[in-house]
Amino acid sequence: MSECEKEEALNLQKEFEWVLHQEVHTAMDQIHQILIECARRFPVTLYGTDNTIRQDKFILSVAADQLKCVVTLTGDSITYADISFKVQRQQNSVVRTTIQTDSPWKLQQVQDAANHLQQAIYHLDDVAKNYKFKSSDEVLHILGNILGSLQRGRTSLIVPRKKAIDDLIKSRNMKSLSPNLAEDLAISFYIQSHKLIFAVYQLSNNHGKMDFDSNHAECSVPWLNEVLVLFTVGLQLCQQLKDKICVFSQYKDFTVGSRPPSPPTVPN
Repeated sequence: MSECEKEEALNLQKEFEWVLHQEVHTAMDQIHQILIECARRFPVTLYGTDNTIRQDKFILSVAADQLKCVVTLTGDSITYADISFKVQRQQNSVVRTTIQTDSPWKLQQVQDAANHLQQAIYHLDDVAKNYKFKSSDEVLHILGNILGSLQRGRTSLIVPRKKAIDDLIKSRNMKSLSPNLAEDLAISFYIQSHKLIFAVYQLSNNHGKMDFDSNHAECSVPWLNEVLVLFTVGLQLCQQLKDKICVFSQYKDFTVGSRPPSPPTVPN
């Protein structure tokens, strides 16, 4: 190894140690702050935050009174809803039902996202402030756990789980309605990105095959938009740190205190 190559390898070793001992902790502190801010935006108690269980009221409707729903969203549940919609195949008859405070409609997506966010914060908390990382693989393992939790949390809000109509009709949430709907009708509330969606499904028997028509209304929920922005920022910061660490991961035996490796060679 030439003197120039030795100097390059030594500088690379010094940079590696500085990144592990200084920059990783600085970046993780920044990510931690972002995730705590995200936790504060949730309308439920999360990671010890003293969040006020906020109440938001929305009107979701479709033109010509095809569908209308006035809802109160409290935390991760719909605690009140006044619902009306037209059933087309019954001479435009109107169906009315409600959700009352004593039997709320649970939005599991919100709780799932909160749980994944909390898990990401716990992964960060597991790293002691004065801990000295010894290898890039060690950092990448922790970042992988954080990224996984954040991706699952963000996906919980952006991509609602699909249910078969039969499962929807038999779901616990349908029992929140008073009065109950006819067996060929179903409704659903779910989150998609920053929006609350209200959907109505009308089943029909088409030559022995079950089919359904659907209609939906939506509204924007401000705190959901803030949560998704902070999820995205947290993911971006984690990915940036991971990309920087990956520069060193090509040196499999490159650990703190090790002998500087030879620079990579290329064919002449």
